[in-house]
Amino acid sequence: MAKAYERIADELRESIRAGELKPGDRLPSETKLAERYRRSVPTIRDALRVLQDEGLVEKQHGRGNFVRRARTRVLRTNDRHQWEKDRAREPEAKRLETGSTEHDTGLGVNDLVFHALYRETEADKEIAEALGVPEGSALVERTYRTRYAAETAPFALVTSYLVRALVESNPDLLDAANEPWPGGTQSQLLSVGIELDRIEERVTARPPTPEEAEELELPPGTSVLLLRKTSFDLNDRVVEMSDVTLPGDRTEMLFVTPLERW
Repeated sequence: MAKAYERIADELRESIRAGELKPGDRLPSETKLAERYRRSVPTIRDALRVLQDEGLVEKQHGRGNFVRRARTRVLRTNDRHQWEKDRAREPEAKRLETGSTEHDTGLGVNDLVFHALYRETEADKEIAEALGVPEGSALVERTYRTRYAAETAPFALVTSYLVRALVESNPDLLDAANEPWPGGTQSQLLSVGIELDRIEERVTARPPTPEEAEELELPPGTSVLLLRKTSFDLNDRVVEMSDVTLPGDRTEMLFVTPLERW
């Protein structure tokens, strides 16, 4: 038998899903809800906590509980890499029209706020093994954050690594001021004569760190998806690696695998 707070949560959830309570609406105060349901304030708080954990309600300090606005969904498919490769050789004007985030969200270039930070670093043991280079090799570490202008949290936390020796022939690839680069990473690599043969992606999940939860504005109890993307050139050499942290409440991953016919 459902407990009192679960029944209250069910009723409020149904009101939200039916549109009676709309995104951005403030719920009645805990005292008012206690009067309505003839239950104690702690019982109401338990019900609201359930909805907060589901990402339906958010508590704003000093203001009350509000129906959480749905965030822009991100559909990340495995065909995005071929799409990026196809456009890497397009004229710059064409490449400027859209990017991978627009591809995944349906938003336009002018809808987005983009930030990039570059720094030179040395490969630690794990990164060196992943890139197939000696430990201590010089790297270009690139950190990216992209968000919808109408929202405050980025779509993902991205850290990308390039082996400096592979890209230093084009000084533009060492300067974050040239971001966002028209055509993305594959276009950047093409500028130094590198063509990709394949991209491997490994996905795991875990609870977020406190810092990740804060930056991604995750509802309590929401997991993150960890994606390690490794790019190989035509000589089977690793030329770029990215670690991407994706919020579990707004990211859908779709993999379509064509099968050979008998």
